[in-house]
Amino acid sequence: EISCHARGVISLFPDLNTVIDIGGQDSKVIKLKDGKPIDFLMNDKCAAGTGRFLEVMARAMEINLEQFAPIFIKTNDKVNITSTCTVFAESEIVSLIGQGIDKNKIIKGLIYSIADRITSMVERVGLDEPVCMTGGVAKNLGVVKALEENLEIKINIPDEPQVTGALGAAYLAQNLH
Repeated sequence: EISCHARGVISLFPDLNTVIDIGGQDSKVIKLKDGKPIDFLMNDKCAAGTGRFLEVMARAMEINLEQFAPIFIKTNDKVNITSTCTVFAESEIVSLIGQGIDKNKIIKGLIYSIADRITSMVERVGLDEPVCMTGGVAKNLGVVKALEENLEIKINIPDEPQVTGALGAAYLAQNLH
């Protein structure tokens, strides 16, 4: 899987050095050298920091997930989400809503909680620009902007970020024949 993601993004961004992949079930950071993975970190044990986390929170807030990015961009303040576990974060969200906290501030806090988690992963692997973000969450401009702010970089996004792993698998399979 790591090799597939690396090969897929290199076909789109040949000089790439770091891949941030946030999908529905896991998140990973892959460090590349000369287009080959040399280190990676993967979170596949917990839904926090994944697309699933965003889906669960959107459902708990009764807000369409597609609205998260525009809300993030237009909202100035955020509420810090202290729970790193999806189950506990959902409970925290329900409690915040019950306290009358503005849902827009909660959404901004949720997006930053994902960005903070991924930033920590990037720091452990080592940031080396240029950087590309893949996976379905790369379509959420709020998460992209929060990561760019945290990492103080510009992140490249493929036109179809959720298929770069499949693209890489196709290239790798083609080289077998």
